[in-house]
Amino acid sequence: MTLQAQVQSGSSAEPEQSFTDGRISARWFPVFMLLPAILFILVVLLFPLIYSLYVSFTPYELLKPNSLKFELARALRNYQRLFADAIFWKSVGNTIVFLFLSINLSYVIALGLSQLLARVTRGQGLMRTLLMVPMMFAPILVGFQFRWFFNANVGLVNNLLFSLGLMQERGQIAWLVDEPLGMFSIIVASIWMNLPVLTIILLAGTLSLPVETFEAADVDGANSWQQFRFITFPLLAPFSYIALTILSLDISRAFDIVRIMTDGGPAHRTELIWTYVTRLAIENTKFGLGSAMSWVTVVLAVAFTLYFFRQLVRSRVVR
Repeated sequence: MTLQAQVQSGSSAEPEQSFTDGRISARWFPVFMLLPAILFILVVLLFPLIYSLYVSFTPYELLKPNSLKFELARALRNYQRLFADAIFWKSVGNTIVFLFLSINLSYVIALGLSQLLARVTRGQGLMRTLLMVPMMFAPILVGFQFRWFFNANVGLVNNLLFSLGLMQERGQIAWLVDEPLGMFSIIVASIWMNLPVLTIILLAGTLSLPVETFEAADVDGANSWQQFRFITFPLLAPFSYIALTILSLDISRAFDIVRIMTDGGPAHRTELIWTYVTRLAIENTKFGLGSAMSWVTVVLAVAFTLYFFRQLVRSRVVR
């Protein structure tokens, strides 16, 4: 009995019912359509992850091919060396400071800009377009741009301070060399590059809030600050967690900016986890040690992302 006859007779077709060509069943057709994406994920993502995990348990060095051997008794040697490495812990501390300040300052600035843009009646489209300009630059170009801005001798910042009379002579402030100023410089560059996406997400969330709630607050006599604190900010929680998740993933890939501006130096003052991984694996050819450090960052990134998603789910629960 054909499929058309079964439908006309009122009997339901089984999932195994073949199509007219008789080669792909209805049950396996979705799997067949997803097969290219599955193969792409396995080849491009899953295999390198598993291979790097294996390498992290070996003393593999690029110039010593025979060192790619797994020994159960010494499988954790790379992780033990990392946890005893003072530079590793310094890079971890610098990374935490970099992420904390970049994410929080970006969120505060973006939240303020989104609220201002939501209240603009004329020229809002032009202001949105100008806001998207930093997204048009590649991270490596942003690194070169801000390295020139903060250059001690010919940089724009020092020349501007000298022109305003805030400095006695040019080149007095070494932005990219001093320990607190070097971290400050790369944080400013990161905020400038990631601010547009965060602002647009929060602006979209602000414009989608129900107008009736604010009208009722006006009737009750709530001022602008009270409306923002008790209405706008709580209702923006889902959008905030989505934006913060995206922002944390983008900032976690800020290798280009740090590499171009300071390269983790001088004396590891701005060393982050990503630059230290590059120094170990690429420059020193210690692939085993670099893979171990990469997996430490993967675990931290996954835990960080799961935390944001849990907060996102909680914020969407209607109480």
